[in-house]
Amino acid sequence: MPHHLDTLAIHAGQEPDPTTGAIMTPIYQTSTYVQAAPAEHKGYEYSRTDNPTRTALQECVAAIEGGKFGLAFASGLAAIDTIMRLFSPGDHIIVGDDVYGGTFRLFEKVLARYGLTFSWVDLTDLDAVKAAFTPATRLLWLETPTNPMLRLADIAALAALAPERVLVAVDNTFCSPAIQQPLLLGADIVMHSSTKYLGGHSDVVGGVVALNDPDIYARLKFLQNAIGAVPGPMDCFLTLRGIKTLGVRIERHSSNATAVARMLEDHPAVRQVIYPGLDSHPQYALAQRQMRLPGGMLSVVLDTVEQAHRLVTRTKLFALAESLGGVESLIEHPYSMTHASTADSDIAVPPQLVRLSVGIEHVDDLIDDLRTALAD
Repeated sequence: MPHHLDTLAIHAGQEPDPTTGAIMTPIYQTSTYVQAAPAEHKGYEYSRTDNPTRTALQECVAAIEGGKFGLAFASGLAAIDTIMRLFSPGDHIIVGDDVYGGTFRLFEKVLARYGLTFSWVDLTDLDAVKAAFTPATRLLWLETPTNPMLRLADIAALAALAPERVLVAVDNTFCSPAIQQPLLLGADIVMHSSTKYLGGHSDVVGGVVALNDPDIYARLKFLQNAIGAVPGPMDCFLTLRGIKTLGVRIERHSSNATAVARMLEDHPAVRQVIYPGLDSHPQYALAQRQMRLPGGMLSVVLDTVEQAHRLVTRTKLFALAESLGGVESLIEHPYSMTHASTADSDIAVPPQLVRLSVGIEHVDDLIDDLRTALAD
């Protein structure tokens, strides 16, 4: 009988050290490995290519995502960039029209210069997605929920809609596999900024990929080594340590965020709360079907940009900072921070919007902090 995610998070890829019996995966802080003779090694020759600590992380990530293969990278954007190198000049990519600003910047301002073409489509409109496919389309790129608008993409429906030649890749950063496992819903590739919920402690930057297809894995493995945007062993160790508590953290993130969202929805200073766990979310039914928990991310819309600035600078427990998914609560103004690269584009974030990453502190303290910050 297969193990549950919480068990896999602690044990997958992490056998006790055969030499010492150490229960924690060692940090193999080495760049190279002694060979018995030329090309005779024990599976490791150079740490850009492979490292035992990284191997443990990759196997763990594959297991918790329900995949066969995992790959680790130096950042989430390094993971995305490596995936995009599967494609050639002239290939067409369909992307959700409110993706993370860093993804937009990479696609539109870097990769487009090398011959890839992109269409920015509302992924909630299946007819629009279907109409966007061309003979040159090779990838459908999903974020769900999106950052920071928290729109959902129906992974199973979109995977079924995509022609056979088109890969479906899902950025699962906002959810983590504790909430949804896109490979089990028909996606070909799933990636994360492991900086966020997988690491969970705001102390390591990284990216990971999981998939099932051995041919695509072989191509990505070659690119991982050839490009070299890999994490060091300490980064892998920290991410592995974070993953061990993923399940219990996500439960607390979700319960806290639900309580915070309900309070904010009733607050007179707040125009709108965007959170998949509220029945006011336009895709609440999809969230209930696709996501095990509603997650720790929510956005609020105020009446003016001045009110948004005042809120993010007045909180005490919610720290004004970029990133998300750590045990501590964060607050930010996407228009001028994480999504500044989209400010002059068609997919710009509303300037009155504030994004919250709700941590695992006591929920009453978080609610009091926000109420105080919103008070006149």
